[in-house]
Amino acid sequence: MLNLRQLDTTHSDFEAEFERLRHWSAETDGAIEERVAAILADVRARGDAAVLDYTARFDGLQVDSVAALELSRDELKSAFDAITPAQRHALEAASARVRQYHERQLEACGRGWSYRDEDGTLLGQKVTPLDRVGIYVPGGKAAYPSSVLMNAVPAHVAGVGEIIMVVPTPRGEKNPLVLAAAYVAGVTRAFTVGGAQAVAALAFGTATIPGVDKITGPGNAYVASAKRRVFGQVGIDMIAGPSEILVLADGSTPPDWVAMDLFSQAEHDELAQSILLCPDASYIARVRAEIERLLPEMPRREVIRASLEGRGALVLTRSMEEACNISNRIAPEHLEVSSSEPHRWEPLLRHAGAIFLGAFTSESLGDYCAGPNHVLPTSGTARFSSPLGVYDFQKRSSLIEVSEVGANKLGVIAAELAYGEGLQGHARAAEMRLKNPRR
Repeated sequence: MLNLRQLDTTHSDFEAEFERLRHWSAETDGAIEERVAAILADVRARGDAAVLDYTARFDGLQVDSVAALELSRDELKSAFDAITPAQRHALEAASARVRQYHERQLEACGRGWSYRDEDGTLLGQKVTPLDRVGIYVPGGKAAYPSSVLMNAVPAHVAGVGEIIMVVPTPRGEKNPLVLAAAYVAGVTRAFTVGGAQAVAALAFGTATIPGVDKITGPGNAYVASAKRRVFGQVGIDMIAGPSEILVLADGSTPPDWVAMDLFSQAEHDELAQSILLCPDASYIARVRAEIERLLPEMPRREVIRASLEGRGALVLTRSMEEACNISNRIAPEHLEVSSSEPHRWEPLLRHAGAIFLGAFTSESLGDYCAGPNHVLPTSGTARFSSPLGVYDFQKRSSLIEVSEVGANKLGVIAAELAYGEGLQGHARAAEMRLKNPRR
């Protein structure tokens, strides 16, 4: 019998139980922080030599040079040619959909703009792509070709000049789908390096691995800690926590579908979170029965069990409106609106990494091939963060061209404020352009 907590919003202890359910500390273990700091400092000081040492120690790869850890374009193509036709088709179809979505995103928010005001002054914004980005792709226990597509394709669409991929290959085991995805996505260079040492190499650059402007992609606690520490030297996308799914259901979806959707995130790891919000007690009971029935069939059932018992919940709400309010408080990574009227509830939902509308829209489709990015804010950060997108691979510069007429109007304002701040150089620079300086 699965020990899955069940909450009721009408009970007096709901708020206390709800806060316990939400709690997850993003703080890393002190020992991990200490080791990561040492690795970063070592790679910064010794470059390639340190990368080789840590790759030998952590991944069991003994090579003479970092150049030997680089994957050639021919090797990536060979991996693509060696996978099955069905896998090739899936990678190409998913890549095309991800590209199409991000091209629309580019049109909507990735272009520069400018205007002239009444005195002829030009104001605007110039949008330019980053020169070089690094994408971290998990390897070892888990390998995610979909993450290659979700990081590399929007970078390409944004116009990034070089995309450097790093991926750990413990004991030299290379995942052919990851390599094939790198080929399809057009990765510029790829290195079989992982962990904090890979993040350090991308951030600081070594003789072989080029330094980048921004690092994106998920990883373990060591990778997350390293990304946090190099932020400022380079940009990063986000610090990702455990995966999450929240299903907001009205009872109209087959209960086994919902049970499996909860499994889809719980199977990631023991800290993943799966929650069902529903105003129908009998439907919650049916979902629970399907969870019990289906769990023994799952290859990763022990991971799913630990996740559901540790951080999962079935929550009975007073109404769908209340369920929407609770969802906004959670701000989940993935939010499924499993309802016969999803568009009725969508306007009430303000905070989520991605919103999946309707019973046929399983979260797993978004993970692989729907088109929108699957790199999403977790741990409630969807309150202020967005999915990875084209905009993460661009930067913006303000454009200002002041006319002579504009300089006479704006100079008076600027000088007044500058004198008020005690910055005479600012004030006088503005006044020199006035036809009739006041002072």
